[in-house]
Amino acid sequence: MKSYRDQLFAYIREKYHAAPEYLWRRYPGYAVFWHSDNQKWFALVMDVPGSRLGLDTEDIVDIVNVKIADPLLVDALVQQEGYFRGYHISKGNWVSVSLYGAVGFDEICKWLEESYLATASAKTKQALRPAKEWLIPANPKYYDVEAAFSREEEIKWKQGRGIKTGDTVFIYVAAPVSAILYKCEVTKADIPTQYDDGAVHMKRLMRIRLLKRYLPEQFTFDVLGEAYGIHAVRGPRSVPESLSEALNWPM
Repeated sequence: MKSYRDQLFAYIREKYHAAPEYLWRRYPGYAVFWHSDNQKWFALVMDVPGSRLGLDTEDIVDIVNVKIADPLLVDALVQQEGYFRGYHISKGNWVSVSLYGAVGFDEICKWLEESYLATASAKTKQALRPAKEWLIPANPKYYDVEAAFSREEEIKWKQGRGIKTGDTVFIYVAAPVSAILYKCEVTKADIPTQYDDGAVHMKRLMRIRLLKRYLPEQFTFDVLGEAYGIHAVRGPRSVPESLSEALNWPM
């Protein structure tokens, strides 16, 4: 069967905008693919004798080395046909995958994506992660969010660490309301600003668009604690799955 090597190179070039680099004169068929920002490898394509992989052949075999974040998954994969412990890579999270058809091309691309994320910089991981839901506080003492949303459906808001465009934020309004009142979409993040009045400090803003309102008695502080284990909302935090289901339930 023909190797997926050329097809894989074309896929990496199109999706990750990375070109192969050949670093070893002794091994002209070894091709490395790097992240442009942190210079870490995310794939290494090699052509090696099958016997080096434990196969009963001296024929040359094309493989791609990819990094898998979960070591237990590595242990499971290397029990399957077409998967091997990372060849010539000492760290145990690398896996060599045959490019000769024992593993389908779509599956190879899935592990390539896993490797790309596992080796990416924090900035790249943040940019690539799926949309996320956040619970964020609003203090009426400093900003009247209720009045702001009565005037317009999209407003600027202090951006919390980790929040990006496309995320969802649920706004918990502190005392005297003490309840989640709003569901919003982040339409733009990382808007630079400089604000400091002694109590509130802001370096980045985001724009949030109102999607849904909740009654003050629906998701009160007591309900959040008793039903969902949330006993404080002092800064941006992830939304538990059970609370997410309730918040997104059609009204």
